[in-house]
Order: sequence, then structure tokens, then C-alpha cells
Amino acid sequence: MKEILLPLLAGCATGILSAWGVGGGTLLLLIMTLFLGVDPAAARAVNLLYFLPTAAMGLLTYRKEGLLERPVLTAAVPWGMVAAAVGAWLSTALDADLLRRPFGVFLLVAGVMTLARKEN
Repeated sequence: MKEILLPLLAGCATGILSAWGVGGGTLLLLIMTLFLGVDPAAARAVNLLYFLPTAAMGLLTYRKEGLLERPVLTAAVPWGMVAAAVGAWLSTALDADLLRRPFGVFLLVAGVMTLARKEN
């Protein structure tokens, strides 16, 4: 039962956090690798699959609430797709150890900026 319950709870909790914009996928990666003993490569693959339905639900919710701006989307989506393709290529072309530190720095800076941000 524990083999099913703990991953299910982790998925539900990080899904809720993702809906709030907290970055549940990153937390899911940490839970899977640190607490559930999942191999990091497998955890990354699960995280990518986890992202698709949570992003789709977020997109539908934002659309329903009228929070999507078509001009912004048409300007940002093509560049985002190019950046995602380049990032995916770089992640397979470069050594993982070379990418680990810059990604860690990025996460730290993003966390500090999130904590320092003042609400309007």
C-alpha cells in the first residue's frame, strides 16, 4: 500500500502546487529522487510527462478566466518553441555536470526573487 500511497500523495500535492504556480514539477523531482529513491533520469522523464497534463489544465483555466492575451501568445509561443528545442538539444549535447551548477544557480536566484517580490 505504501508503494502506491506515497507517490500518489506526492503527485496530488505537487499538482496542487503547480496549479498555484509554485513549481510543483521541481518539487516532484526532489521528492522522487530524495525520498522515493527513483533514479534521476527516470525522475526527469516522469517530470516531463507530469508537466503535460498540469500545463494543459492550467492553460484551460487561464483561458476560462480570460487571462490569456492573444497578442502576447502569438509573439511569445514561437520564440518559446525555438528556445525549448535549443534547450533540449543542449541538454543532450552537453555533459550533465556542466549544466548542473548553472541550473542550481538559476533555481536559487528564482527562489530569492520570488521571496523578495512584493505583492501589489
